[in-house]
Amino acid sequence: MTNRILIALPLAAVLALPAIAQNTSSTQDQAQPSSTTSTDTATGKAPLAPPSREGFWGRVNPFARKKYVQRQTEPIRDRVNELDDLTAANGKAIKDTDSRAQAGIKLASDKANEADQHAIDAGNKATVAQQTAQQATTRIQTVETVVNNIDQYKASNQTEIRFRPGQTVLSKPAKDALDEMATTVKGQRGYIIEVQGFSSGRGQAAIEHSQKMAESVVRYMVLNHEIPVYRIYLVGMGNAPAPSDDTTNTKRISGGRVEISLLKNDLEQLSSNATPAMNMDSQQQPK
Repeated sequence: MTNRILIALPLAAVLALPAIAQNTSSTQDQAQPSSTTSTDTATGKAPLAPPSREGFWGRVNPFARKKYVQRQTEPIRDRVNELDDLTAANGKAIKDTDSRAQAGIKLASDKANEADQHAIDAGNKATVAQQTAQQATTRIQTVETVVNNIDQYKASNQTEIRFRPGQTVLSKPAKDALDEMATTVKGQRGYIIEVQGFSSGRGQAAIEHSQKMAESVVRYMVLNHEIPVYRIYLVGMGNAPAPSDDTTNTKRISGGRVEISLLKNDLEQLSSNATPAMNMDSQQQPK
């Protein structure tokens, strides 16, 4: 019995020495402050301190306790977890920044496209305005020309009606000639019709006869073709000599004769120019 006790005591002392050494080293590690206090790290905490000196038994002791191992690995595991969280947060922040940057780029691109479209629209409107101004200038010049020449009539058509001596009734060929002339002035403006009657004979009798022939022509055109009376000017010339092709010579009238002359100014030209301009303006107006 005594021998067993003597053998057990040294063995217990041998096993107790490593535990005492570990507790002493752990107590020293907890009591010793870290020499590095810098927080310039990813986690904002001080870096891990190097492992403390645990002596021979602390390094090679095969009977190290589980709590000791956990105490040594727990700071490393916490730091690894913190780095994982920090990496995930940085990744999310990068994605958010990239999303905002892409949204900003798209918004800027849309604004640039909108500005380009506005510039194109402004250019088109400027072109239309320039064309309208040119058209207005042309129309003003045309109006000025017409106003200056409003009383300047030019012969457009001329017809001669023959009468038998002593008669004032229109014949069938005479009516056909008047119908043809009246057709050309339907719906037109800026014209007058000059009717001159010539009769053979002398004195007042010739004047009255020429007047009656001219009135027959005017009456037919007013009643059958609704030509306004104010556009017709008639005069009985009697036996006055009618002008010939040769301005130096005149010819005498034999029988009865009526000269119908269609005279026009530039008013009809102004109307025809204004109609296309109005149609173009209506097409250029936005709907």
